[in-house]
Amino acid sequence: MGKYSSSPSWSDITPLPLDEGGPNPLAAIAYTDEYCEAMSYLRAIMAATEHSERVLDLTEDIIDMNAAHYTVWLYRAATLFTLGSNLKEELEWVNDMAQTHQKNYQIWNHRNMVVDKLGSSEGEAAFVEVMLGLDAKNYHVWSYRQWLVKRFGLWEEGETEFVERMLERDVRNNSAWNHRWFIVNGREVEGVKGVTDEGVREREVDFAERALEKAPQNPSPWNYLRGITRAAGLPLGGLKGIVVKYADLSKPDAVRSSHALDLLADILAEEESSKKEAVLALDLLAEKYDPVRKNYWEYRKGLLGEVAAA
Repeated sequence: MGKYSSSPSWSDITPLPLDEGGPNPLAAIAYTDEYCEAMSYLRAIMAATEHSERVLDLTEDIIDMNAAHYTVWLYRAATLFTLGSNLKEELEWVNDMAQTHQKNYQIWNHRNMVVDKLGSSEGEAAFVEVMLGLDAKNYHVWSYRQWLVKRFGLWEEGETEFVERMLERDVRNNSAWNHRWFIVNGREVEGVKGVTDEGVREREVDFAERALEKAPQNPSPWNYLRGITRAAGLPLGGLKGIVVKYADLSKPDAVRSSHALDLLADILAEEESSKKEAVLALDLLAEKYDPVRKNYWEYRKGLLGEVAAA
């Protein structure tokens, strides 16, 4: 007798077993007996569209066995909302689950639904920071943080300070750089200018420059600078003063960043008069500073046309 088949509180339910294609399925999944039984009762519950406290107990039991079962999470959420359950208590339970299963997408989707229903972000930013302390590059957590900001208008509620803390801990955290871009530029459609505003642009360029001083070979701030220029509709040449600090063609043996050299090649390629210098930059990348991608740099030279062949 199983946990549910022997329980008087479930005696009114006729379980629906899983049908994997007859008595001899081609590739049957080796579920445990406990999991099979619990799921057979959930199928019966869902077929009857029952939402009750025992459904919450059942879904919690199944999630403990398989935290990635999307359908179970969805039915749990529907039950919570139908019953008008205490959603703050639900979040406390989800907190524990999130820390146990850090890379589980379903947990964060469920949290999204619960917090959206609550209509309050109280305590959420702090919990997200705790989670990022466990894994600073957890994609699901960063995505949830962006949703929080948009849903509750938290753009100016400490987000800039938060992302600067994250980058202070690890200047190479590309997820944090992405979040900074989102915070700075995420409201353009609402009329709140990001790097299209000269003052904001200067601030962000300065921030990226200071990050490069710490780690010149870090691609994130170089990409950030490219993004600023592109978003503002400006030529890359405006970045040359920064780039030559790390990649000066007059000092080919003293290049401090292959990413700077890459950007320099693009800057020089913008003008016909400097395309030959762009070829020199690409040759340095192919032969000395990034030979692993030699074929790519040769391809880039080919895009420069006759100048590259000269």
